[in-house]
This record gives sequence, structure tokens and C-alpha cells, in this order.
Amino acid sequence: MSEVLKAPLVVEFPFTRSLGPVQSAFLTGLRERVVLGVRTSDGRTLVPPVEYDPVTADELHDLAEVAPTGTVTTWAWNHAPRRGQPLTTPFAWVLVRLDGADTALLHALDAPGPDAVRTGMRVRIRWAPERTGAVTDIACFEPYDGGTAPLTGRTDGHADPVTGIVAAARLDYTYSPGRAQSAYIAGLADRRTLGERCPSCRKVYVPPRGACPTCGVPTAEQVEVGPRGTVTTFCIVNIKAKNLDIEVPYVYAHIALDGAGLALHGRIGGIPYDQVRMGLRVEPVWTQDARYPDHYRPTGEPDAEYDTYKELL
Repeated sequence: MSEVLKAPLVVEFPFTRSLGPVQSAFLTGLRERVVLGVRTSDGRTLVPPVEYDPVTADELHDLAEVAPTGTVTTWAWNHAPRRGQPLTTPFAWVLVRLDGADTALLHALDAPGPDAVRTGMRVRIRWAPERTGAVTDIACFEPYDGGTAPLTGRTDGHADPVTGIVAAARLDYTYSPGRAQSAYIAGLADRRTLGERCPSCRKVYVPPRGACPTCGVPTAEQVEVGPRGTVTTFCIVNIKAKNLDIEVPYVYAHIALDGAGLALHGRIGGIPYDQVRMGLRVEPVWTQDARYPDHYRPTGEPDAEYDTYKELL
């Protein structure tokens, strides 16, 4: 039996989120070591604050300070912290109802072990030494034996309010291709593009999936396609990705390789971005020791007729 292929993959998409007045005040307050909640019409104080009452849907805007001390309402022990979590040593995830609040805040509790954590224990905020206006300005919670800490009396008027945050979304996983994609990857190593034909509808899928998504039947007949193809649709990219050394603007396109029944993705090079067009005939460009084409460039052939690729848009 051949070796099973597998590789670590990361999907990451940081994006900038704008804040409304309530969230802006909350994060600006954390930067100033002040915890703000928002008061509802029936007198409850919600921490973290929200823009609208989850019970009545009323718009909320009445800010109220709560104490940096509180009580653990529930917890779970994290014995193996992961990348990006608040602490690098084992800790407890806790829901803490801060003094003066009616809801609980989720954060980390720095404790020597699970035996040192219990529901009902008193804790207080440990502030990060450098604060930027994010929930990470609370470095973590720590055990506390005292009563309610005094308030600062500040609920607004902070200079330079936080108006937006960068939220990082990331997924780390190990990918293992099946029979069909393993053959496809092996073909790329020889600079060949392999697909599989459906025995029912006769479409050739590239990359192959091992089954036809239209007919629901297994595919086994291997078909080599390309290497040339036709641009079916495309977009002009104007935002530079931090992990790609490609100058903007550039063109990313759907390319229907000759003989394929499905278009694949590829970057278009060797031509000004504003001259790329539907029907443009292209061919792959490989760099030394590359595992897949670096980009596609024009072949110099006449553009393909629309009717030859309209079903692949």
C-alpha cells in the first residue's frame, strides 16, 4: 500500500471590524483599566456590553462602570493551551460575574491547578502591562481574597476612543487527500494535470474528487487535461496579501483547461492586468522545483469563442 499523504494547512483571514458606540466605549475603557457595562431598561447591567437588549431588543446606550473583581460562576480546566490563547501554561477558562454586573464575562484564570479552582471563588482582573483597547487588555483573572474593589467613576470622556479592531480568524488542520487527489498531486509533480471522468455525465473534474457531485457516482477513469486553457471569468485583486509576494493589482481567474469539464483557479501573468479578458487563451508557467504552476500567461492564440466555454462560467 502506498504511503498516505498528509500535510498541515492553515486557513487565516484577519479582518477589520468597526465598532458601535457601546463596544467602542467598552474597549476604550479596558485600555484605561476601567470595565464598562451597559444598563438595560429594567436595571440589569450587561458585561460585556451589547448594543441591543437580548430580551427586549431595545437599543442600549446607558454605560455603567463595574468593579474589576468578581465571582466565578462556572469553569473548565485547559491542560494544554494552544497558540494565541491568553496564557502559555495550563489555566482555567472561567465565566466571571464582575461585582455590579448581572451577566458573566469569559476569560482565563491563572491558577496552579484544577484543585485551586471552584465555582463561587473570588477573582480579580490582572491587567496587561501594555494595553491597546482590546479584550486582551485583561491579561487574565487571578484569585482574590478581598471584597469589591473601588470604582474609578469614569464612564466616558476617554481621549482617542477605539473605533475598530482587527479580528483574526484562523483554522489549523491536517489535510489528507484521498485516492483521486493523491493521483492529481502526483501528476503535478510531473507537470501533468489529471482529472477524472464521470461515467454517467462524462464531465471531467479537475481537481478530481473521486465522485461526480452532479450524478453522485464514483469516478475512476483518469484523464489528462490541458496544459492550455481558457479564461472564463476573472477578478482584479487590489489588496495585497501579507503572505504573498505579488505586487497589486494582479488578476486571479477561473481557467477551463482543454478537456476539463470544470474551471480551476489560477493567477494570470505576462500581460497587463487591464488587458485580461474572458476567452483569453493561456498556458501554465512553472518555476524551478515548483509543485504547481506559478501562474498562467497568454499563448498568443486567438481568443476562444464564448460558446466554447459558456457552460464553464
